[in-house]
Amino acid sequence: MSTNIVWHQATVNKEERRKKNHHSSAVLWFTGLSGSGKSTLANAVDRALLDRDVRSYVLDGDNIRHGLNKGLGFSAADRTENIRRIGEVAKLFVDSGQFALTAFISPFREDRDNVRALLTEEEFIEIHVRCSLEECERRDPKGLYEKARQGVIPEFTGISSPYEEPLTPELVIDTDRETIEESVMKVINFLEERGLL
Repeated sequence: MSTNIVWHQATVNKEERRKKNHHSSAVLWFTGLSGSGKSTLANAVDRALLDRDVRSYVLDGDNIRHGLNKGLGFSAADRTENIRRIGEVAKLFVDSGQFALTAFISPFREDRDNVRALLTEEEFIEIHVRCSLEECERRDPKGLYEKARQGVIPEFTGISSPYEEPLTPELVIDTDRETIEESVMKVINFLEERGLL
């Protein structure tokens, strides 16, 4: 690790960018089991924000592993590094005056709490995309649960690796009970109530 680096202070700051955008910025951290609907919900919220002229971007778990986190596996150490990197990228989006919508299983509370610690209290919004394991397995959009049950995929969250549910998330979305439209409005209403939009 190099010690010969110094943080360079940007000329344009976060508050100036927010003022120019006419909205605040924050991380919307969607966490839940595979198949719970994290990516679907994050993308639907992204569309709703765009329709309101709000700057946002979705960081999706699978997509990030094709590039930035290519080469990381699914061991506990690799999962932690995966989330650490995403947290740092999401923080840059917040600094740029945008909303970062992250759709990651992020199974460990400590990892999510470490990302929370990178930001101010109002800048990290943990959204538990809650769905029963049975429903996630029924949906199984990528066929992963079946492979995990067969032992083809080791360390699969919810089957052979734990998922630690958030203890006090800012929002809980029950995707096996709510429509996508209801879920999106729940997120948008929350952002409006917090004065972020």
